[in-house]
Amino acid sequence: MGKVVLVTGAARHLGARLVRRVQRDPDVERVIAVDAVDSPHPLGAAEFVRADIRRPAIAKILARHDVDTVVHMDVTGTALGSGGRASVKETNVIGTMQLLGACQKSPRIRRLVVKSTTSVYGAAPRDPAVFTETTPAKSLPSGGFAKDAVEVEGYVRGFARRRPDVAVCVLRFANILGPRVDSPLTEYLALPVLPTVFGYDPRLQFVHEDDVVDVLEIAAREPRRATLNSGTFNIAGDGVLLLSQCARRLGRPTAPVLLPAVTWVGQALRTVGVTDFSPEQIRLLTHGRVVSTVQMRETLGFTPLHTTADAFADFARSQGPGLLPPERLARAVDRLAGRLVPGSTFPDVPAGS
Repeated sequence: MGKVVLVTGAARHLGARLVRRVQRDPDVERVIAVDAVDSPHPLGAAEFVRADIRRPAIAKILARHDVDTVVHMDVTGTALGSGGRASVKETNVIGTMQLLGACQKSPRIRRLVVKSTTSVYGAAPRDPAVFTETTPAKSLPSGGFAKDAVEVEGYVRGFARRRPDVAVCVLRFANILGPRVDSPLTEYLALPVLPTVFGYDPRLQFVHEDDVVDVLEIAAREPRRATLNSGTFNIAGDGVLLLSQCARRLGRPTAPVLLPAVTWVGQALRTVGVTDFSPEQIRLLTHGRVVSTVQMRETLGFTPLHTTADAFADFARSQGPGLLPPERLARAVDRLAGRLVPGSTFPDVPAGS
């Protein structure tokens, strides 16, 4: 790992965790934690710099501290404090442009790690069963955090062409889950009743927050022997879960809604401030998305400690009991299945089966 590491988005839970983790590396002299607001999380011995990456001052920070490694965590779908969607988009897109411009001017920069998302693949009815890192999206995201991530990755590719001497690593994370994660998806899953799209049961992948920190640390280091941590990598836990399985494991009843009316439901939820039920999230909860993690294992050399089911179970434990006990809900589903098709059941099958 570089001697001086700068981490953006340090006021967020995952950013602060990474800041504390990086400090454990004996080869790291200093860690610079940057965010536009004060961090409510402990940052250890890191030097916190309150700065807005949307401003040109970020270039002065890189130069003043002789930064050689940048981990860009400030690409997110949720606002901090009173910031709204416009503020989030500016930080994601304009902030990334300013940060990349500062990195391009700095002769000391040797490694850049960018947190991205598998949402860049979109979600469409004719999508392939599994996306690889080179699979083009059938339908590019039209708005929200997913569209921001597409723009961010475009700027990062341009930077990589202009600075071939810098090792650039883009990590496309599946939906991040854990007991302390706050995202539009976790807000949706925390609802007492889950609105679903009638006739659809999408496949979903998750990655545990602990694995997120682990793989970011690997990406920020010099690569281990027989591995390469430059390029773009899908990051997800093994296996998949159906949305219906998620609902049963949470003990949440579902409310199927006809597809044309889903947009109205999303607008109603946003109006009352319950959740960011964006069009891109509606597409995910309609068509689902599964990505290949072969490159993550074989090239990056990272194996998650948690499966998709593990990550979801840890999140579910943090939510407390739902309206319906999961075991009773599963038995009720089986009884209903037996009446519809005698002798059949719909077991809560393990992830990936």
